[in-house]
Amino acid sequence: MVNFPIDYIEPVFRPPSEARSLILPVTNGCSWNQCTFCEMYTQPQKKFRARKETDISNDIQNAARQLGEVRRVFLADGDAMVLPTRRLLAILQELKQAFPELQRVSSYCLPRNLARKTVEELAQLREAGLAFLYVGMESGDDEVLKRINKGESYASTRSALDKIRRAGLTSSVMVLNGLGGESLSRQHAINTATLCNETQPDYLSTLVVSFPQGEQRFRKGFGTDFVPLDQAGLFAEIKLFLEHLELSNTVFRSDHASNYLVLKGRLGRDKERLLAEVELALTNPGAAALRPEWLRGL
Repeated sequence: MVNFPIDYIEPVFRPPSEARSLILPVTNGCSWNQCTFCEMYTQPQKKFRARKETDISNDIQNAARQLGEVRRVFLADGDAMVLPTRRLLAILQELKQAFPELQRVSSYCLPRNLARKTVEELAQLREAGLAFLYVGMESGDDEVLKRINKGESYASTRSALDKIRRAGLTSSVMVLNGLGGESLSRQHAINTATLCNETQPDYLSTLVVSFPQGEQRFRKGFGTDFVPLDQAGLFAEIKLFLEHLELSNTVFRSDHASNYLVLKGRLGRDKERLLAEVELALTNPGAAALRPEWLRGL
């Protein structure tokens, strides 16, 4: 029996669409790791550090020997793009040499990761093989972002997504339904839609904010007025969000396991159909093929 060539520090996270990708850790944990809604890198062993260049190189070479053909690689953990451009270029070049059939390299990306990277640097990374960046927008509302300690703003996220687009990279943006609770739901939906309109992401997905380990950490950061949205409230917020979206060619997905209602389409082409599906869930939930509670999760 052949051992897997990479010795991961568990737990390892990756986007659902990277299920068939080789997960290559170039950092451990998340460089920010202060968002109160996120439980992904809170374990002691996931304390942030950049991995040694020699360790990454050894992983690549071991994977090439043992796995053979690899077409997709996802650079882990939470924000590989925090690494200097020089280091990222070296990793991409070694990946291209080790895997001649390689078609796509992707990574999570915090907007703050791109504050010191120029459009020209990102274009260099694209030419070297980086193709796809997953950006956690979460919200376009500055008050919500402040309460969840995101460390970002409307302006910083807009700047990052603008750089990604200008460099010719593909962007996949994630938004959290219910993140503002009842009190901030309306401004969360509208301002997030406005930010999406101004940046026109290639892919846009919505997840429902969830707390598998309890709400205490989130409530401590958010404040005393957080009241979670019930199912109808989540649908009403998504409806408001969709109503304010003005996208020209964005693949939209709301099919993560945390969502009650599965929505798929292309915006703006399918906007009216998606709104009709949400309206059905609001007015006649029994006819809307909702995901049962026991199937929801992260």
